[in-house]
Amino acid sequence: MKLQGPLVALAVGFSTVVQAAPDAKWLGSTTVGEGPITGKVVDETGQALPGVTVRVKGTTAGTTTSPSGEFTLPTSPENITLVFSYIGYKSQEIKATQAGSLTVRLAPDQGQLNEVVVVGYGTQQRKNLTGSIVKVDPSDTKELPVGSFDAQLQGKVSGVQISSNTGVPGGAVNVRVRGATTINGSNTPLYVVDGVFMNNNSLQSISTGGKASSPIADLNPADIENVEVLKDADATALYGARGANGVILITTKRGSFNQKPRVSLNVSQGWAKAAKLWDLATGPEHAQLVNENWLNTTGTPAHTFANRPYRPVSEGGRGLPEEQPTYDRLGQVFRTARLQNYDVSVAGGSASTRYYIGGGFTKQESILRPIDFQRASFKVNFDQQLSDKVQIGVSNSFSRTYRNEGRAGDGPAGGLLQAALHTPTLLSPYDANGQLVGRASFDNVELLINNYDVNSTSLRYIGNLYGDVQILPNLKFRTSFGVDYNNYDEEEYWNTLLIAGAGVGGLGTSSITQYTSLLNENTLNYRQQFGKHGLGVLVGQGLQSDTNGRTFAQGTGFPNNNFREISAASVTSSTQNWSGYRLASFFGRADYNFDDRYLLNVSFRADGSSRFGKANQWGYFPSVGAAWRIKQESFLRDVPTLSDLKLRASYGITGNQNGIGNFAARGLWNGGANYLGAAGIAPQQLANADLKWEQTSQANVGVDVGVFDNRFTLEFNAYYKYTKNGLIQLTEPATTGFSSYWANAVEVSNKGLEVVLNTMNIRKEGFSWNTNFNIASNANNIEKLATPTKFGSRDLILQQKGSPLYSFWVYKQLFVDPETGNVVYDDVDRDGKITAADRQIAGSIWPKFFGGLNNTISYKGFDASVLISFQYGNKVYNHNRFFGEGGGARDEARIIFASNLDRWQQPGDQTDVPRPDGINVNNYLDGGSRWLEDASFVRLRNVSVGYTLPANLTRSLLGGTVRLYAQGTNLVLLSKYSGLDPESASSSDANQQGIDLGTPPQPRSLQVGLNATF
Repeated sequence: MKLQGPLVALAVGFSTVVQAAPDAKWLGSTTVGEGPITGKVVDETGQALPGVTVRVKGTTAGTTTSPSGEFTLPTSPENITLVFSYIGYKSQEIKATQAGSLTVRLAPDQGQLNEVVVVGYGTQQRKNLTGSIVKVDPSDTKELPVGSFDAQLQGKVSGVQISSNTGVPGGAVNVRVRGATTINGSNTPLYVVDGVFMNNNSLQSISTGGKASSPIADLNPADIENVEVLKDADATALYGARGANGVILITTKRGSFNQKPRVSLNVSQGWAKAAKLWDLATGPEHAQLVNENWLNTTGTPAHTFANRPYRPVSEGGRGLPEEQPTYDRLGQVFRTARLQNYDVSVAGGSASTRYYIGGGFTKQESILRPIDFQRASFKVNFDQQLSDKVQIGVSNSFSRTYRNEGRAGDGPAGGLLQAALHTPTLLSPYDANGQLVGRASFDNVELLINNYDVNSTSLRYIGNLYGDVQILPNLKFRTSFGVDYNNYDEEEYWNTLLIAGAGVGGLGTSSITQYTSLLNENTLNYRQQFGKHGLGVLVGQGLQSDTNGRTFAQGTGFPNNNFREISAASVTSSTQNWSGYRLASFFGRADYNFDDRYLLNVSFRADGSSRFGKANQWGYFPSVGAAWRIKQESFLRDVPTLSDLKLRASYGITGNQNGIGNFAARGLWNGGANYLGAAGIAPQQLANADLKWEQTSQANVGVDVGVFDNRFTLEFNAYYKYTKNGLIQLTEPATTGFSSYWANAVEVSNKGLEVVLNTMNIRKEGFSWNTNFNIASNANNIEKLATPTKFGSRDLILQQKGSPLYSFWVYKQLFVDPETGNVVYDDVDRDGKITAADRQIAGSIWPKFFGGLNNTISYKGFDASVLISFQYGNKVYNHNRFFGEGGGARDEARIIFASNLDRWQQPGDQTDVPRPDGINVNNYLDGGSRWLEDASFVRLRNVSVGYTLPANLTRSLLGGTVRLYAQGTNLVLLSKYSGLDPESASSSDANQQGIDLGTPPQPRSLQVGLNATF
């Protein structure tokens, strides 16, 4: 049956109940009498709505709709009223008088103004928000083949810059919410999973060339229901000490009360490969450039060695070697990688119990052989109503994550990509005896791949046990106990065929790290409506204990390469350490609502941390936010085209203590300072009793606009953040016996704009097209820093007052003299010499603006989505080019890029590549601006196409729905950057971003899969 007729809206509290008008009528025929009620719930375009709550009014009986929007109620229809409710849609009541089937159409509810959004320690309706919070539905991108879900959010959230530094799955991802606020401290946001503060700092201790693994990759994206990103101080201040860098709230899936068991299955297979590789000089071209270098340097006609594997050039000096082979090592190390993913879950519940059980397995090969990533996960969420006033529940996430780790960053020993990329193409992998041999100070690629043994296994548990007690109708008490436990086991072995192990008889390392975080929080929540006045009060208290212990052992001199355990080594060494800190918190929030027009939110948090000196352990973090829903004023209430108009403003202070040591304020002594066999101790760290909290104040103003029943919505935010007492390690003279100490000596500002536009372009029967566009800009600046600090290879990153964090410090190349072929650099101090004094700031890693564009389309059983991410105006230093454009000066020690063939050769040549000349050191001066490139890009991040099989077919066969889909990732990249990926960074260290060296790109991938629910 179909219900047809006008609807009457009745305002009830903060929600809207929509009831069928008296002239509503049933369409179609039914079977009169006893029997189940079945039906389907759709939106105004006819698209099925899954997860709609269907209940019998006045009872606890009910169910939820399946992914195809269908439901069944095994109840007599006589004299009952069905209530249909769904977030973002107007609720509907239907009086059922007959058994049979019916179709119910729900209308949008003011553009999802009544959507429930998770905030700190509670929920609010979107229309009542005073802070800047973005809710993300991960279903659109959860299939993206990346190790951690945060990488899947790129381009989805305004003001949040997400960069995947490497194409290695499971690697660390840089997430910056409204810029960066600190130098040595942490700039990563706080992750909260079902109320548990999740550790997002890598536990990795074995070096992989600057790269780090991502702890966030331990979470299975398939288990995530919603993600909320809290950005301004009003939204984050309730998290106090943790809120300065933003907060990401993760809510995992749960079952529903009165829901029959529902099984969901997702299976996908895919393939990935590099979209492009570097263009290298061939063997003959390499020999030609080496020869030119020697001619220009010494004047000799040729440079030959008796053991050179290629034939010397002719006496003329410029002829190509005959029959010189070219050896392809990139083809050896890069591959077409296979992607596999399997997820299954069951959810349901009775009148007093609900549950969700999910399991998943993911295996992603890296495009860089032999690296891979595997994750097995198990999820159990359970809630039990003990009475009408008491409910308890538990959230459990178990995972085992295995990584064949990739040394893909800097460093010749064991560097997979370094060995393939930076070994000259003219060098044979074999010596004169036909044996595989290393060349150019790098490992032989074939030997390295076949003997590579660097791996880690992470065992992770994140759990939360809670209890809710409804003390009074408007007063609820909640207590929770959370645990984040991670056992991180690392092993590596370099045998005698590889550089790292050849000179020491094999090198083995074992490291076991155990991290445990315990959290207890207790809250009282009061909410009451007094006529037009709404009041909510929350008070709470929390205790947290974090401990971290590590045992590290290393050995050399193994009997042979079959023995790899440390106990077999002839020389061993080991270390053991423990660290921990405690945090005590008190917090509260009060929100006031008058007539749905004037909104006020005030919060305060006090945190006491053991990391700081006794006089400064406590930090105090207040915030206030206000909003005016102008649309609710009488002069706009009856304007039909305007659906919503709200002004928001907030100000608050948040703190940061992450990134410093657990005993940063204390003077420390270290054992192991032995002398002549006697045990001894020595000073390790200088105390600073005045060390205190880093604090960030933030002001935010915003406006929310909706027109035409919120088919078009606009959100605008402008903010200013200022950080003072920034945490940094200051250097000490060596004569003091210490190298550095922690201090509060930095001030940093961020200011920016954010715009989000959502449009319902088409909403017709069986067809819909929605668009989301977001764009943001952020200006970062160091306001105070007594002494400039340098980071990165060759001090390429400089932090100094008056410049943005992560600025590039380079020699500015002006031109190549067309008469001499020599590079001309900017002589800043005009002393006639090019020295470090001539280096200057030339851009930073910060884009002028960045964002994303997402389109979703559905037509009958077909669906499609297209996601584009972009950024403009940031820089990246192409360190690969620095080594690859040495003009032959490095001979057999490094590769030569094909771009070096554009070098100056004779007077009159116009080029930016100087002549091959090893004496003219400026020819390959490290830090030259020639290798600092524009990293702007537009990336076709994801394209997904799906088809849901006809319901009448799948319902009869499986009793559910089946969707087939295909998905392409990173299909198109538009960028002027000459490297493989403008997001690449050789190190996961925040202070060394934007330097591309030996880093594999994000791959281009294709996946096919199946979703089934029954």
